[in-house]
Amino acid sequence: MFTLYAIPVSLYCAKVRIVLRHKARQWQEQLPPGGYGSDTYKTHVPSGNLPALIDGDLRLADSEAIAEYLNDIEPEPAMLPADARLRAKARELGRFHDTRLEPAVRRLFPEISATPGDVSLRMQQAGEISRRLRQLAQMLDSTAVQELWLCHCGFAVTFCWIEALDRHFNLAIIWPEAIKIWRVEIESHAAVAVELRAYRPFLDQWISQNAA
Repeated sequence: MFTLYAIPVSLYCAKVRIVLRHKARQWQEQLPPGGYGSDTYKTHVPSGNLPALIDGDLRLADSEAIAEYLNDIEPEPAMLPADARLRAKARELGRFHDTRLEPAVRRLFPEISATPGDVSLRMQQAGEISRRLRQLAQMLDSTAVQELWLCHCGFAVTFCWIEALDRHFNLAIIWPEAIKIWRVEIESHAAVAVELRAYRPFLDQWISQNAA
């Protein structure tokens, strides 16, 4: 059985749990020993990153590396397309999430507890998130999400963050219709639906507890 070092509200930990659920793999979840970022935890996982997966003598951090490893050792159901062009597209979408959309969302995290908050920054990031969603809509092809790909897992959780931050700050995020449809299709997969049912209360609680 795998050991997963994770914290409940972490976006990238939730992403890995979706992959584990979709692959029907068993795992035991633990908080990072000594706390996230602690020297104690770094004796277990030298990079100090979360999530981290322990599989026998393998210690693997970084959600993308973990997701690809799980897909390699458990080929079915496949979470990367067999076709090389579609596989490249899946990886492109995954990189867009990790390097474009998610960082735009993450920049708002400190604002939750900021006193006073930076209203101009909030509005700037609302515009940036809306812009990234428009770009994402243009990147999607017209096919439905019939199979759950690795790249879908991060988006599923980040969309929850966008929705929660929009409510909290009244950001007026603009969701393209193609993204609304795509999101519903992603959340229709059982592994995503089960994870999000558990995850959303942690997210709402974390925002409530940290709000200024």
